[in-house]
Amino acid sequence: MADTPHTGGAGAPGAPEPAVPVPRLLCDARELAADDSGRAGALWRLAEAGRQLDANLVRLPPEGRVEEHVEPDLDVLLYVVSGDGVVDTVQERRPLVEGGVLWLPRGSRRSLTAGRGGLAYLTVHRRRPGLQIKSRRDS
Repeated sequence: MADTPHTGGAGAPGAPEPAVPVPRLLCDARELAADDSGRAGALWRLAEAGRQLDANLVRLPPEGRVEEHVEPDLDVLLYVVSGDGVVDTVQERRPLVEGGVLWLPRGSRRSLTAGRGGLAYLTVHRRRPGLQIKSRRDS
């Protein structure tokens, strides 16, 4: 038998084996964040087919800001890759420093402001379902 991993299922004779999920290194977040081109916004996005998560590597320019907002449906995990800044909530202002992990529970009101050197962070959350067209009766 070839080096094809066993998937545990029996398919039709001659049919290709189903793909086996394999862990993969997707990017070097520190390297992307260190790029000194001055590019801001999304530097990388998780785009693999069949995923259950969404992830984004985002860079804010020096003293850049994500305005106050609420994510009503999803918890978000934020990991500070480089730089610093602050997160403002309805209760407090918290510093964000390299290596910090911040949980943003769904329904929480927050804004982010980068420090003088900018801020690069990775966000991870459950993938949103695709938009669906429904009849008025179904909605």
